[in-house]
Parts: sequence; structure tokens; C-alpha cells
Amino acid sequence: MLMKFLLGFFSATFLVVLGVALAIGGLVAVFMMPSSLQEATSVQITRGMGTQQIGRMLEDEDVIISQYPFIVGAKLKNAGKPLQAGEFAIPAQANMAQVLDIIQNGQTIQRKITIPEGRTAWEVVELLKADDLLTGEISDIPPEGSLMPDTYFYSKGDIRTDIISQMQQAMSAYLATKNEDLLSKLPLDTMEEVVILASIVEKETAVPTEYAKVAGVFINRLKKGMPLQTDPTVIYGITNGEHASNGLGPLDRRLLTKDLQADTPYNTYTRAGLPPTPIANPGRAAIDAVLNPAQHDYIYFVADGTGGHAFGKTLAEHNRNVAKWRKIRANH
Repeated sequence: MLMKFLLGFFSATFLVVLGVALAIGGLVAVFMMPSSLQEATSVQITRGMGTQQIGRMLEDEDVIISQYPFIVGAKLKNAGKPLQAGEFAIPAQANMAQVLDIIQNGQTIQRKITIPEGRTAWEVVELLKADDLLTGEISDIPPEGSLMPDTYFYSKGDIRTDIISQMQQAMSAYLATKNEDLLSKLPLDTMEEVVILASIVEKETAVPTEYAKVAGVFINRLKKGMPLQTDPTVIYGITNGEHASNGLGPLDRRLLTKDLQADTPYNTYTRAGLPPTPIANPGRAAIDAVLNPAQHDYIYFVADGTGGHAFGKTLAEHNRNVAKWRKIRANH
């Protein structure tokens, strides 16, 4: 009697164990089975989505065969490592184990946005607003000169203000690497003034090899107590950085003589010294040029028709260079 009971008990237990083993084996088989996805695709997992929501979404988009093995696997695989939010690239016919690895490890698709040197804060905000893969409103224009021009990587759905924070942190970090002892050799008192002058250098020339030379001109003028007389500061005073972009210049027209007489805080023709704030966001090279300006006696420069500038030490020399430039411009 006891023997029959034991045999029956062990038989039932064996069947239960066998059933569980078969069920687990079935789940594992499905878990490792390639999906029916014929082409690589991408999926977007938003913040706050739970495992069940993600599993259901992946099944609906044919990324996985069934949500249930995926949900079980997500709880067991990698010690229950949480699923990450973001945009993920899924290879064709990827099995659930591969999909789970991609999402658990946060292997998001990396996109990028490039902020060119010399853009105003308003222009940077416009660039971010135009990127429809980013989210969130920007309620305030960041302080001018606080954004480091560079290429920034992000994932679909990232917040625009987070990108701005990255730019500001990059600018602060770069300025922190600069030796403030260099200021003792310059007619500048703070790193903020370095950024102001660097923004002017950035707007005055698009030729990186000229940065230090142009910076030297402005340093010479400041040392002599001469007004900087730089057109980009006048333009900033008129536009507040909200530049037109239709190919006719930031004012949507040529700068006129009457503009040079508009007495704004940024007009370096009517006011001596630096303007109150930067007029754009300078890059690393322009900042370095101001901290290490070229040593020369030039106090004038004007466009030379080749994209660069002609430099002069005297007003007479400058006037000759201006006459050459006017002749070149008249022939175009």
C-alpha cells in the first residue's frame, strides 16, 4: 500500500516537474526564436512605459513573436535589469533575447545636432525648435555667450532644454580650463569680457587662421582707448540677435550709415570699450585667440575680397585698403 502511494506521489511530482520543464523549455524556445521582422526597424519607448506596455507594443509592431515570453524574460534576464526609454534600432529577425539586451542596455539610436560658431542664442534656440525629434518648449532665450558651439548627440524624444544645459555646461567647463593669469597681459578683467571679445572676433571673420590677428587689432584698440568700431555689435544692438536668414544679411539689408549712429548699448562706434554682453556664442578657437592674441601694430582691418581681411597700421594705409575693397565690391 505504502509502495503504491510512493509510486503515485513520485509519478505525480515527476509529471508536474516535467510539465514545468516543458513549459520553461517552450518559453525559452520562443524566446530564442527569430522574429518575423523582415527589415531592420526602430522602436520608441517613452519614459514611464511599463514592461507589459512595452511587450504589447513590441508585439503589435511585429518586433517580437509574443509579449508573454518577453515579459517573463524581462523579469528574469540580467537580474531584472530595467528597460530603458529611448529610440532603439532593432535588426531584422532579431529574437527576444537580442531585443531585450538592446533595450536593457540602453543602446539608443544616437542622433546629432551641430551648432556652428558665432550663432546668437536666439538662432541656437531656433535650430533646436526646428528639430522635430526633440521635445519640450524653450520658454527663455539663454544668456548670450553661454552656449558652446559644437556637435551634440541625443536620442529621439530628448528635451530641448536638456541640450541647452549640455551646451552651457560645455562652455563653463571650457572656460574653467583657461588660465586666468593670461588676463594680466590683456586690457580685460574677467573671463566674461574674454567671451564678449571672442564673440566679436567670431562675427568679424570666418577665417580661423585670422582669429588671433583680428583679436590683436581689438586688443590694440582697447589699449589705446580707441572705440572698437565693429559693425557686428551695431547689428546686434538693432536685432538683439534675432537675425534674418534669407541671404540678405542679418538685417535683411545692408548696414547703413544711419545705423552706425543708432546709440544702443552695443554700438561700438558711439561708445568706447566692450559692449555689455557677448553678441554671439564664440567657439573654442575664438576664445583661445583672445587669450593669446597675435602681437602686432595693426589697428585697422577691412575685407579684402577673398574672404579674409587686409590689415593696416595707420589710417592712411587703412583708407587705401578700404578703397581697394570698395572697388572690388563695385565690380561684383
